[in-house]
Amino acid sequence: MKKINITSAVLLIYLLVMSVIGWPGNKPEIGWTQYCLVIGLTSGAIFLLRYVQIKRFKSREKVKNERKNGEN
Repeated sequence: MKKINITSAVLLIYLLVMSVIGWPGNKPEIGWTQYCLVIGLTSGAIFLLRYVQIKRFKSREKVKNERKNGEN
């Protein structure tokens, strides 16, 4: 689980850094809705990835426990 937390934290920090670099400021040609939508969709993708990783980790542990119990 620790690896999943580290991966999620690194991706969120990366998103934060890229959001600051791409800050539109007072540029009227860049739409605020597009800027916020991209940040929202990216964070949604990060949390979806986290959910899939946790689900995969739990299913692996379940299979591993079933194999261990089957050998005994």
